[in-house]
Amino acid sequence: MERDDRAPVASIFTDAGLSPGAEIALDDSASHHVRVKRLERGDVVRLLDGNGTVGNGSIVALDRGSVQITVDRVETAAPQSPIHLRVPIADRDRMLWLAEKATELGVTTWQAVRFRRSASVSPRGEGSAFVDKVRSRMIGALEQSRGAWLPRILPDVTLDRLAVESEELPILLDLGGQPLSTLLAGAGARSPVLVLGPEGGLEADEVRMLTEAGWHKARLAATILRFETAGLAAIAVCRNAQMITEI
Repeated sequence: MERDDRAPVASIFTDAGLSPGAEIALDDSASHHVRVKRLERGDVVRLLDGNGTVGNGSIVALDRGSVQITVDRVETAAPQSPIHLRVPIADRDRMLWLAEKATELGVTTWQAVRFRRSASVSPRGEGSAFVDKVRSRMIGALEQSRGAWLPRILPDVTLDRLAVESEELPILLDLGGQPLSTLLAGAGARSPVLVLGPEGGLEADEVRMLTEAGWHKARLAATILRFETAGLAAIAVCRNAQMITEI
């Protein structure tokens, strides 16, 4: 029986297929999430798969080892306008923090870039185990923010590979660039692709490689920002500009 009159008490990510009437078993991580929130049998939860499918479901069985949920109804959420983020391989805790905030603001893709100065960072965020941590943080942020679309994590890339990618509006955040809002005002419908430099910044030849490949330099402030600060601020500026355009 559907319980449309009851608001969901929590959001839960699941890889299981969501369709009305389906009964799904949550994996260990999601089951732990249910127990931590002290949910009970009969509670209504919001289910999401990270690909735009969102549904309401009711907990029908709950014990120490498993959680069963019956899906009551399902709908598809439209994605937000695309914003693509290219982050430096850098301090792993700061990368994870940015991954959370980027997810809350609805970035479309996330990709780590190996700059020359990335090699001197320790401990740095790289490798398959770290990618799993990034995804886990993103899932937690998606649940908390009541979003519907999980950012797509692309494989790590070297700068020379990034430079030749043909993407919508490639933007290098750089203190010597024009204000980001000014650049976006003339961008039309092109989607921003934001690249952030590592701690210490890009080296001169790296900047030259990107600008010669068509990347536009843009700044956010009159001071040098840490990469995670710059990333969060740039995403917010881009998202706001898109929202104004869409009104």
